[in-house]
Amino acid sequence: MGDSGGSVVSIDVERISFGGKEHHIETKHGPVSVAVYGDHDKHALITYPDVALNHMSCFQGLLFCPEAASLLLHNFCIYHISPPGHELGATPILPNSPVASVDELADQVAEVLDFFGLGSVMCLGVSAGAYILTLFATKYRERVLGLILVSPLCRTPSWTEWFYNKVMSNLLYYYGMCDMVKDCLLQRYFGKRVRGGSAVPESDIMQACRSFLDQRQSMNIWRFIQTINQYVPFSRSIPV
Repeated sequence: MGDSGGSVVSIDVERISFGGKEHHIETKHGPVSVAVYGDHDKHALITYPDVALNHMSCFQGLLFCPEAASLLLHNFCIYHISPPGHELGATPILPNSPVASVDELADQVAEVLDFFGLGSVMCLGVSAGAYILTLFATKYRERVLGLILVSPLCRTPSWTEWFYNKVMSNLLYYYGMCDMVKDCLLQRYFGKRVRGGSAVPESDIMQACRSFLDQRQSMNIWRFIQTINQYVPFSRSIPV
């Protein structure tokens, strides 16, 4: 891909599974990884996952279901943006690197669009990723055709949610990806029926998710949580 004339420069492109390509791109607010699937001539669908996830873990239902994947790729070229340090094989972010703000991550999405020469796009975000894409839509209204939001962060967190996030953040900082952090994240991702209980064996998807979380860079996740904890709730009417 050619540079759009801004500060974005492709520094590496590598093949990933299922025919996609992962692009490592430098932006004004730090590097970002974008996995691209499909025909570049089709309409663009931008995705952004939740905390501690990337496109393979957050959107595996779309990637591994042949019917859903073929339908999407028939209509869209999918650009999976990973939060900083959440991509496959991520290395630890340097400790002295500044923690990005939510506004900077939204601006980073715009830089990704510029790099690929994209105009107006569809957006699909999950939880924290839904917030980033909604913020992007409020700042760059002319570049968004539509938003698909799954469990978006859109209101002031309750005291319980605030305490939960604080505990998880502190545990990550001091103990890394310990079992308690994994339990907190699994509660964030799945409902009680999927998580099961003491009398019900843990499902395959739960065990797979635990194994995936073991491979994450804990300080990279901590940094993204610090970013998301800065979020300002949107009003009831979002001008998109």
